[in-house]
Amino acid sequence: MSETAVELCLELSQDDPFYQHKKKLLSSKGFGVKETVSLSGSLSQQLLNDALEKLLQFGRIANLDKVEVYFGDNACSPAGVYSVRNEISALTWIFSLIPASCKQQTLEVSLREALKVRISEVIGAEEEKARVDDSYRCEKESRLVEWGQRNGVKTKLQIAQIEGYGRGAIATEDLKFGDVALEIPISSVISEVYVYNSDMHPILEKINGMTCETMMLLWTMREKHNPESKFKPYFDSLQESFCTGLSFGVDAIMVLDGTLLLDEIMQSKELLRERYDELIPLLSNHKNVFPPEMYTWEHYLWACELYYSNSMQIKFPDGKLKTCLIPVAGFLNHSIHPHIVKYGKVDLETSSLKFPLSRPCNKGEQCYLSYGNYSSSHLLTFYGFLPKGDNPYDIIPLDVDVIDDDDDDDEEDMESEYSWTTHMLRGTWLSSNHDIFHYGLPTPLLNYLRRAHGLVHHSETDLWENLEVEMGVLENLKSTFDDMMQNLGDADAVDRENVEWDVKMAMDFKERQRKIVSSILDSCSAGIKLVQEAITKPPV
Repeated sequence: MSETAVELCLELSQDDPFYQHKKKLLSSKGFGVKETVSLSGSLSQQLLNDALEKLLQFGRIANLDKVEVYFGDNACSPAGVYSVRNEISALTWIFSLIPASCKQQTLEVSLREALKVRISEVIGAEEEKARVDDSYRCEKESRLVEWGQRNGVKTKLQIAQIEGYGRGAIATEDLKFGDVALEIPISSVISEVYVYNSDMHPILEKINGMTCETMMLLWTMREKHNPESKFKPYFDSLQESFCTGLSFGVDAIMVLDGTLLLDEIMQSKELLRERYDELIPLLSNHKNVFPPEMYTWEHYLWACELYYSNSMQIKFPDGKLKTCLIPVAGFLNHSIHPHIVKYGKVDLETSSLKFPLSRPCNKGEQCYLSYGNYSSSHLLTFYGFLPKGDNPYDIIPLDVDVIDDDDDDDEEDMESEYSWTTHMLRGTWLSSNHDIFHYGLPTPLLNYLRRAHGLVHHSETDLWENLEVEMGVLENLKSTFDDMMQNLGDADAVDRENVEWDVKMAMDFKERQRKIVSSILDSCSAGIKLVQEAITKPPV
């Protein structure tokens, strides 16, 4: 390598909502909130790898989301990886710190290439050629893509019917990190500007509490039926029903008894019905603009499901976030191992939305988008599917009271440790530490429960000296989840192939919940056994 020098400045933003938690994690690895990594001279491959590892350790922590922060190092693999999402975010974050304008053969180029190699090594569970259902011709989808290309859309994806997914987007060539898989001009995006230019706007803007999102919803309900619509190919490509949790029938709702999802769906449907019943009387005096046959409850629910499952929040050049429908992009399916994670901002130079890859996608593979860090219950309710594989965001929340820490000396440490107002649990198979005092359970919850049992300090010595407290914590937690498992009931002895789609989806979700609760109970039981052994045979 050439005789050059590079300084990368790493800093944890004080605006980070989990600043204190991340600061503590960084400190445990020997980092401050500000670090400088300096590279110079002729750098060997080993030294470059060592530098990258240091950058990654900082970058992983800086890019942790709420769930990853909460479960912390207990969720790390032996190699220090928290999740595929976090690894991709950390690598791309480090990549962004390297100066973009540099000559060939400099140290910056070598660093960038080394990062690309690391990014290419991040493999998701769904890395395989998509199994295309050739019996489905995708004619409407093809017409939409052709319409898009006539209107400036650039794509390296093909729309196909994929087994186990429905419609999806397949890479037509090998795509590397940074390649733009899809680019859509703003002129081909459905945004609020079309409402403002319609005959609806003078009426809707006079209604108190009317939001841009509701205006777009009402505009879409009518525009869908407009044979002269600029977006007719897009509306023609949409399914007649979206099959989300909001469309669950009575039988599926009954299957969900004992789950938090039941309340989520029922509350969401009630809220939508209330909004509909409030809206329709306000439109009744303008039937020429809002034809009643286009504004039935069924059409309203369809439009809500469309926006829930297909809309995106886009940041425009004026800095405003706007809810938009993005033709063609809606075919990109979600994955917990996505290829595309950075999108949603209008490129000022091209006035377009770009969907660049954060990790490679080979020709013939399905290209995945991240819809967000959502639980399976949220994805089922508003998008109509359950993600493949173990979803790390499938958490069971536990509401707790914030403990008063007035008597503690180290206020900053207490803020980090006890500031959680909601604790959570998830499948304990995702944890890497099942030893005594850990059990595969999250440390913040265990320490909260220990404190509730009167144990203020939680050093290893304190824990060994208070094993009766540890036993009480595990027994109480086990009792809570015994009740939860009882509420979930036994697995349904029903032939899933011969039930309606919503019943099958409800059964699949409930089975996932049983798996999570069962793992928590197993961890509590294993922990109780470990503590009992420690009480009867204390360590020397």
